Amino acid sequence: MTSSSSSSTTTAPASARPRPANLAADKLPLAGLLALAMAAFITVLTEAMPAGLLPQMSADLRVSESLIGQLVTLYAIGSMITAIPLTATTQSWRRKPLLMTAIVGFVIVNTVTAVSTSYPLTLAARFFAGVFAGVVWALIAGYAARMAPAHLQGRAIAVTMAGIPIALSLGIPAATFLGASVGWRLSFGIMSAMTLILIVWAIAKVPDFPGQKSDSRLSIAGVFMLPGVRSVLFVTLAFVLAHNILYTYIAPFLAPIGMADKVGAILLIFGVSALASIWVTGALIDRRLRTLVLASIVLFALAAATLGVWGHNPAMVYAGVAAWGLAYGGVPTLFQTASAKNAGDAADVAQAMIVTVWNLAIAGGGIVGGVLLDTIGVESFPWALLVLLAPTLAVAWLARRKGFPAVASL
Repeated sequence: MTSSSSSSTTTAPASARPRPANLAADKLPLAGLLALAMAAFITVLTEAMPAGLLPQMSADLRVSESLIGQLVTLYAIGSMITAIPLTATTQSWRRKPLLMTAIVGFVIVNTVTAVSTSYPLTLAARFFAGVFAGVVWALIAGYAARMAPAHLQGRAIAVTMAGIPIALSLGIPAATFLGASVGWRLSFGIMSAMTLILIVWAIAKVPDFPGQKSDSRLSIAGVFMLPGVRSVLFVTLAFVLAHNILYTYIAPFLAPIGMADKVGAILLIFGVSALASIWVTGALIDRRLRTLVLASIVLFALAAATLGVWGHNPAMVYAGVAAWGLAYGGVPTLFQTASAKNAGDAADVAQAMIVTVWNLAIAGGGIVGGVLLDTIGVESFPWALLVLLAPTLAVAWLARRKGFPAVASL
């Protein structure tokens, strides 16, 4: 595929690709989309579970809690370094066999994690879990768009992305409670059982689509140079980096104001607000994508300013966190939708770039937040967020023709 701005010859956009013949023009295939949402839920839960099970895993595997923490890091590294090359390599594969391979991979790696008594083996399983996650994340947004009518593609992606805030707000606390009650190994075993259910569900309800023909595929560099793609990647990197500085170190941020015992309540408020954001995003994204992106950035900046100016007031902290959740909940959907629309037939490779940038931002949030924590202190976090969000807003605002344009121009 070539961009219409650089060539008069183009392939059909994602919205024009073949779909199942029985797809109603005004309805979403909810059963298939919810299967994709469950895949997103399992992916996020698999990534974050060790963070909630540090003491149990540390004692059982006989390594320090900091080394157990690296199970999350290695997962992110697996996604970050393999998503783009794997997606580019498998562009010609039919989509459903590729998706099912990644889902089956989760059964294997979570089962290995559940039974492993070796820390190196567990590390290896976590790395490959990240690899499979990179494939899933690169596929599902474009997959959802191809399953839906053209005028409902954004809403379809919103349905699949709902698995993220549900995992963050409900799944991870539930997994932590379950791990404390019945053991961390059974928790990972339950994840494998859930994934087996997903396999049956996906086989029955998720349609198949062809891959791209070799003569219509763009190189990785070609996809990167498509108009709008770089703007989306920059906004994703800066926004998610800002988010992870605060999210990763929310406990030490709350400690100086006497709210160290309120971390669970704070994260619950964040998660519920994020769920509300997903609902709003799903309702409006097909008509107001640009407005939603700009509003999310501005709302996150206002939340950061609130925490910076009134961070000593618990009531204002709760208000700021609620605004932060509203700002963040819809952005995975917004950024992946914008990426898919700008990339057209190269959507899967563009999504792999989003996966890479997202995981880079997660790792960067941990590093930058740690440096700020050790040098200036937690009071610097809100202002660091504003420093990042200012160019984020500027780039999103300037990307009015490509990147985050009005729906009419997409």
